[in-house]
Amino acid sequence: MAKYIYDYKNWTSFTWRETDINAIFGEARNLQGKIIGQMNSLGFATKEEANLYTLTLDIIKSSEIEGEKLDYDQVRSSIARRLGINIAGLVPANRNVEGIVEMMLDATQNYQKPLTNKRLFGWHSALFPAGHSGMHKIEVGRYRTGEMQIVSGAMGKEKVHYEAVPASKVKEEMDKFLKWFNEKNKIDPVLKSAIGHFWFIIIHPFDDGNGRIARAISDLMLARADGTTERYYSMSSQILVERKQYYDILQRVQHSNGDITDWLEWFLHCLKNALLTTESTLKKILRKTEFWKIHENTEFNERQRLVLNKLFDGFDGKLKSSKWATIAKCSTDTALRDIKELIDKGILQQEKQGGRSTNYELADFQK
Repeated sequence: MAKYIYDYKNWTSFTWRETDINAIFGEARNLQGKIIGQMNSLGFATKEEANLYTLTLDIIKSSEIEGEKLDYDQVRSSIARRLGINIAGLVPANRNVEGIVEMMLDATQNYQKPLTNKRLFGWHSALFPAGHSGMHKIEVGRYRTGEMQIVSGAMGKEKVHYEAVPASKVKEEMDKFLKWFNEKNKIDPVLKSAIGHFWFIIIHPFDDGNGRIARAISDLMLARADGTTERYYSMSSQILVERKQYYDILQRVQHSNGDITDWLEWFLHCLKNALLTTESTLKKILRKTEFWKIHENTEFNERQRLVLNKLFDGFDGKLKSSKWATIAKCSTDTALRDIKELIDKGILQQEKQGGRSTNYELADFQK
């Protein structure tokens, strides 16, 4: 069996080849500065919308990496309520969603506060409010006392992908990690975000939720790098897109002798891709803000506002009257009336390619 990185003496004295990461590090840092500059030139409402959109996406995608699907509207409503953002169509969120939102907002809004055992235990308790992961009872709000293996495959044919740091060493390893994370050292916070993510995953200190907490730790340090509580790009969304490479690279570097160049290189490329995605997202948000500015005196009912916002945020499939009825929780007749009103106002139009059912889309609008 190949040795794990933590089997080496002084394993946390990580090394990397500067020449291999310099170019991609520079590109990611430049893009970061460019996007924050663009955001700072925008109005308050647009920035608020972008922040809400990104945080919602980050939370949903981080859970999706673990195979858990959260309700978009519940997550968005929970964040808006906690940040005091006024949005239409607020819905109540369940305990599970509230806990995940609480953890994420603590990481990004309180990024200057030190990371402590107590804070991590709070995050873990928020992730598992019922003390269970699925059907299994787990140790919540404290470090694991049992050994940890990452396994896949059917019973009797399991494949061990990783065996974490022994339980007896978790506290000692976490103390060392937190001391490094909180101290002011010469490592750029973007690199520190990447190293922190990897280091935490290697320790795997909790019974469950390690991936989501590692990504929250990354986001906390990226917020320090940006120097703002406002989030405009989502690492978790990009990690979900590159999930296979994410697990492959972790599996490869967990056997290294302390050289984490490959991990840093992958992380920086992932960050760059997240930032590039944000540029196109920003265009969507600007379009949405522009629309509501043009129509600030137009009369809409709550159902129309709700579905129009969904159209701007982008949702799966085509807009049909039946889908309108489902989203707005109304009858198909009411949905058709809502749609007809918007067509008369020049806001919606029928899609050109007909087919058996009628689809609707946003009409072009100009200032």
